[in-house]
Amino acid sequence: MNAISIVIGSICILMIAYRLYGTFMAAKVLKLSDANPTPAHQLEDGKDYVPTNKWVTFGHHFAAIAAAGPLVGPILAAQFGYLPGLLWLLIGAVIGGAVHDMVVLFASMRKQGKSLSEVAKEELGPVAGFCTGLAMLFIITITMAGLSMVVLHALENNPWGTFAVGITIPIAMFVGLLYKKTGNLKVASTLGFILLMVGVFAGPYIQETALGDLLTFDSRTLGFILPIYAFFAAALPIWLLLAPRDYLSSFMKIGVFVALIIGVFLINPSIQFPALTQFTGGGGPIMAGPVWPFISITIACGAISGFHAFVGSGTTPKMINRWSDIKAVGFGAMLVECVVGIMALVAATALQPADYFAINSSPKVFQTLGMDVVHLPELAEKIGLNLEGRTGGAVTLAVGMTYIFTKIPWFSHLSSFFFQFVIMFEAVFILTAIDAGTRVARYLIQDFFGELYKPLKKADWLPGSIFASALACFLWGYLLLSGDIGSIWALFGVSNQLMASIGLIVGATVIMKIADKRWYALTCLIPLAYLFVTVMYAGYWMIANVYLNPANAGYSVLNATLSVIMLVLGIVILIAAMKKWNELWQAPRFRINTKAA
Repeated sequence: MNAISIVIGSICILMIAYRLYGTFMAAKVLKLSDANPTPAHQLEDGKDYVPTNKWVTFGHHFAAIAAAGPLVGPILAAQFGYLPGLLWLLIGAVIGGAVHDMVVLFASMRKQGKSLSEVAKEELGPVAGFCTGLAMLFIITITMAGLSMVVLHALENNPWGTFAVGITIPIAMFVGLLYKKTGNLKVASTLGFILLMVGVFAGPYIQETALGDLLTFDSRTLGFILPIYAFFAAALPIWLLLAPRDYLSSFMKIGVFVALIIGVFLINPSIQFPALTQFTGGGGPIMAGPVWPFISITIACGAISGFHAFVGSGTTPKMINRWSDIKAVGFGAMLVECVVGIMALVAATALQPADYFAINSSPKVFQTLGMDVVHLPELAEKIGLNLEGRTGGAVTLAVGMTYIFTKIPWFSHLSSFFFQFVIMFEAVFILTAIDAGTRVARYLIQDFFGELYKPLKKADWLPGSIFASALACFLWGYLLLSGDIGSIWALFGVSNQLMASIGLIVGATVIMKIADKRWYALTCLIPLAYLFVTVMYAGYWMIANVYLNPANAGYSVLNATLSVIMLVLGIVILIAAMKKWNELWQAPRFRINTKAA
């Protein structure tokens, strides 16, 4: 198998899916029409509700949803071979992820851009709404702290990366101000992109300077800086910092992967991994579980991810200019993210399996595999860094992309530059999700605690915005600094996909309310059935084999308790939804349509 076949075939499948299935969802299922104004127009306040150009909104949405998941998940899932990850990315993204993102965005916009917990309360009742809100607060806090930890390790004692990431903040504010004043998106985008590239390529030259020393931070200092930045990103008007920063970052994100696609076409690397490895039945060095359900838990973003529901019912529905933009922003951004995941999978599986496992396993575990590294010593020498035992996926992606890029003769001597650039690129990728996620957490806190103090529910109430933003940053910032998040990070895979199940539950309910035909609800019910069963079994497997197994290194009664709480919340929400579905199934318009048919 060669990489070109995978890339061309995947892109063709996704383009056809967008043209056919995306259009069907927009025209038939959701019946999108531009006749009515969107919440961005109805509630325009110049701060949170701001009608925004479709492609700026696409850039924000894509940058916000495409965090570490489509980069790291497919790399870790390569343990099972290239085929399971590839199939799950394509099938999951088209049947599950794109539909999930589109219907959640639509459902939120129908309720004036409210969070998914508020939508669930109105659609399914107060019990389901409360459980959804609790689950969302729990998951978003874990997500923000976990993603921030990845950024800490990428930027720790790394002035180049810190400068390149930090310079995007004033550049974004400049672009936001310029666009608001002139309304000329092309000029603002061009200037912003040029400044962004200058900032990126200036990074290496500041490392040995006074500025470089000033930007050399340890992890604890960064642990304070990131929540402070996120506070301003959540509290400031969305047009000033968050939207233009995410929009500009999307240039880099898409640009890097376009470059990777070009690199694949130029050198056509062979996929060194087999379709299936010996670890599909379990017992692997990276994930101990079997290929199912863990392929669908490990690869979330890129296929289907509950984190997208936070963005789709948070910042994005308050920015959509026309209802028809939902197709490009909701359905389209998910498919582009799938391409990112596929390219990450290609980068990982283009490495020799022994090199891959040496990077992603501890030296002690790797010795038990009976494998001998092939190109790793040579790559480590060129990059100038010991690569063995650097688990987590981020380094594997950087090594894989460096390996592909430096096969091009012009770039053969730039291994160290490419490696550091990709590490920085990953940090930018993740940071855009942190700022958008924190803003979404602010909305959730205002909705959730607004039941106790009504003024807090007002999105345009400045004291409420400041309080909710500060509380959101404190919650995940505390976990980040205390390190407690490390003990429950394994919960993220299950809880994230449980959140996706909740999004599909709400989406199915909305479709049943508006659909002309009952079977349209299957667009959500089919992926929901698979995902819910997968999540429940994965949660049970982790509890039985890891959290409550004293012989396992991951033994934790706390993790088991938290897992049970999350799974019970999911079951309660599903039961409430099934009662509602039974009522909607008997709707008079369905009976009339059936008789007419």
